[in-house]
Amino acid sequence: MPPSALAVLARLRAHYGAPAPHRSEDPLAELVQTILSQHTSDVNTARAYASLRANVGSWEAIRQAPTAQIADAIRLGGLAEVKAPRIKAALESIWQEHGALSLDFLRALDVEAGRRYLTTLGGVGPKTAACVLLFALNKPALPVDTHVFRVSRRLGLIGPRTPAARAHLELEPALPPSDVYDFHVLLIGHGRQLCKALRPRCSSCPLADVCPRVGIGPSA
Repeated sequence: MPPSALAVLARLRAHYGAPAPHRSEDPLAELVQTILSQHTSDVNTARAYASLRANVGSWEAIRQAPTAQIADAIRLGGLAEVKAPRIKAALESIWQEHGALSLDFLRALDVEAGRRYLTTLGGVGPKTAACVLLFALNKPALPVDTHVFRVSRRLGLIGPRTPAARAHLELEPALPPSDVYDFHVLLIGHGRQLCKALRPRCSSCPLADVCPRVGIGPSA
């Protein structure tokens, strides 16, 4: 029988320690940074975001800028031709609906209402929406990235046929709201350090004795 999400969290906390608290970002900044983070490293994300603000300017300047100018500014983050129109379209949609370039109105919404709104923006899926809600607004939405998905599946916390885009529907209800942030951060760290995609280091894993997929290779 697979372990519970809370049991997994307790072991990861004991092994790695509690994660450092996250300093909340402006939700619009978090949205743009999360779009920029797709398929690139944290370092390149930060560089692309800094370049965007330095070379294009304010949110209003970015909204009005040609897509090619935005792409040039974020090119060092990769996939600029995909991310630039997504950023511009998101800003335009927010402006058209609310008359201001701000996502502060999300503070008054619950998790599901916030997720529904954010996923109406082009290029914003459940993971990006959850990042905005969790990191900028301290709401208990669980971003499921490749590490969270892989580790959760290997541990049996989600079903073997559950797609990544719906994994949060199974994981969030299994956790108290106050534990969602720690669970997300610790599963990412565990996936990077031990439960790797190609060569999981099962012999060093604090969950080895309760993991139903222990010893199974990269297809696990």
